[in-house]
Amino acid sequence: MNDLDLEKFKQLVLLQQQELIEMKQRSRKSTQPVNLDQSSVGRLSRMDAMQSQAMALESKRRREIQLTRISAALERIEEGEYGYCATCEEEINRRRLEVDPTNPFCVLCASKM
Repeated sequence: MNDLDLEKFKQLVLLQQQELIEMKQRSRKSTQPVNLDQSSVGRLSRMDAMQSQAMALESKRRREIQLTRISAALERIEEGEYGYCATCEEEINRRRLEVDPTNPFCVLCASKM
């Protein structure tokens, strides 16, 4: 992988990181505890709110995982290890990285997991 390709993937990863951070800030309120006071909110409304909260918490968990993958990809870029499989150390197909620039595994190793 040449320096131009490496810079392109770095920019893609940084863009993903920025989008996730912005999404995290916008959704902060949706993960707050649900008010259980029946006098102010009906039972079904509370159930809807609790379901929404559960979905928001799951989205938050997935964002955190993706942010961890982004940090790892940036670290691999800085160390000169980006684009190589973390398991077998073979070069990862460029098209695979274009789909997910944070992917640390080649197709063969990923299919074995």
